Amino acid sequence: MKTLILVRHAKSSWDDPSLPDHDRPLNPRGQRDAPKMGERLAKRGIRPNLILSSSATRAIHTAQLIAEKIGYAREAIVVDRRIYGAQVSTLLYLIQELDDVHEQVMLIGHNPELTELAHRFSNDIEDLPTCAVVELTFDAKHWVDVVNSKPVEVHFDTPKKHT
Repeated sequence: MKTLILVRHAKSSWDDPSLPDHDRPLNPRGQRDAPKMGERLAKRGIRPNLILSSSATRAIHTAQLIAEKIGYAREAIVVDRRIYGAQVSTLLYLIQELDDVHEQVMLIGHNPELTELAHRFSNDIEDLPTCAVVELTFDAKHWVDVVNSKPVEVHFDTPKKHT
């Protein structure tokens, strides 16, 4: 079994219009939501073997806040520049090239591509709000097989679901 956990970065700040999009930080709501979602993941027993994050500041910070709550070492987060502004085809390629030693992989990125990717695997998912988490479990031994599979289990959570 392989589990792919898609996380849209938490809410970002637009306070400084001079900052490039890539460098925008989390706003206070984002700083609150990411640890909350990490706690929910921890309660569900989610322990990814690998966390891949976009290189954008807001995605890295989201990854760090979630990692802290699920017991994943911050320094083990892999930042991949290809995730920022990626096409869905690029994300699928990244999934295919994952080492099969990893059973659970978390990918932290952006919209619209994460919504498109989640919808590709599950028609029930039409929008990923900020800090949404989609867990997709596949009956597969190899990541390369996940790309053309449908998940056997889908779990979708958002910060507002439990407020």
